[in-house]
Amino acid sequence: MKVLLINGSPREKGNTFLALSEVARTLKENGIETEIVSIGKHAVQGCIACGMCGRTGKCTFNDELYYKVLRVVKDGIDGLIIGSPVYYGGPNGSLCALLDRVFYSLGPDLRFKPGASVVVCRRGGASAAFDRLNKYFTMMNMPLVSSQYWNMAYGQTPGQAAQDEEGMQTMRTLARNMAWMIKKLNVREEGHPELEPRIATNFIR
Repeated sequence: MKVLLINGSPREKGNTFLALSEVARTLKENGIETEIVSIGKHAVQGCIACGMCGRTGKCTFNDELYYKVLRVVKDGIDGLIIGSPVYYGGPNGSLCALLDRVFYSLGPDLRFKPGASVVVCRRGGASAAFDRLNKYFTMMNMPLVSSQYWNMAYGQTPGQAAQDEEGMQTMRTLARNMAWMIKKLNVREEGHPELEPRIATNFIR
């Protein structure tokens, strides 16, 4: 059993990584393998709604970051956790550009896998960023994993989030809840509910 954690901060070893590492450490203690993929500092291509992924099963753009995530997902994951710093009350834009492409092209591989988001901020905007990231899971038939509080931690300078004792406890509780849910659902062996054929309606008469 494995969980992919995406670090949506350009600071590879910053506070978002620290929060995700606390989750990963606790997951490992509960028998779940983990891998953290960081988006880094390079520009990230956004989705252009070309629809090519619907025909090929992968995004039309050939950047290494997307394919790194694709390889991990295709190799088989049982859960997904997305972490981001807070920028103007929302997640990092580069992270959202990546996630738009990942969820649009790899949706069938993510369905019914438990998902969770983690956000880190200096002071405010965490709940808005948290809500924005959770929308990816709730549109993809992915069970949302909760914790004892919203999955957020506070810190500005690198390493400062470690001083947020409640935040770190929230990360550990999230990890234990995810490990429990993955083992209970066991989607790979037990399967999942049958989906109706998709109905899509527009609001233009």
